[in-house]
Amino acid sequence: MSLIQDLQWRYATKKMNGQTVPQEKVDYILEAAWMAPTSSGLQPFEIFVITNRELLEKIKPIAFGQGQITDASHLLVFAAWDNYTEERINNVFARNNKERGIPDSVTDEYRNRLLSSYLPRPAEVNFEHAARQSYIALANAIIAAAEQKVDATPMEGFNPAALDELLGLKEKGLRSVTLLPLGYRDAENDWLVKMKKVRTPKEAFISILN
Repeated sequence: MSLIQDLQWRYATKKMNGQTVPQEKVDYILEAAWMAPTSSGLQPFEIFVITNRELLEKIKPIAFGQGQITDASHLLVFAAWDNYTEERINNVFARNNKERGIPDSVTDEYRNRLLSSYLPRPAEVNFEHAARQSYIALANAIIAAAEQKVDATPMEGFNPAALDELLGLKEKGLRSVTLLPLGYRDAENDWLVKMKKVRTPKEAFISILN
């Protein structure tokens, strides 16, 4: 199927059937998220993959009782850096330069420009910037899931502070941003599955500036 057909097939699944998603499909989805572009290539976030049923049961009330949390096969948690630090930025550049076989001097000017721009900013501003980068990976994961005919429901409806505490994210210098349950739709019991997909009319959504 074409990409557009895949996107027409997918929807924000409200009821999943508990069926397990094959690991190769999960790996494909994670690979797509990993390959997402990010500002300056910093990839300022991590993805946590949760399948432990006891842990998912604890997350469900944190996500206001949404059933997809426990009916899904896998739950992806996108967690962004709580701040940009000199160590984090330097580590990314050092790793990239090593992988590319180039001396650090080649990227020193750009790295120093980032440091002088990011480090003086408030931590909350930097977190919000990092969180926006994670949304690009979230979108990649959603699209890859549709291609694999795996249902996925992006969620902001949860208590980030409570989830951060449960997963120990603060100690890792991370803050949760979004959730993405992966699974398969319960076509008999999901009220949304047969609803027509509706979007803003293209003429109101897209403006061509010649």
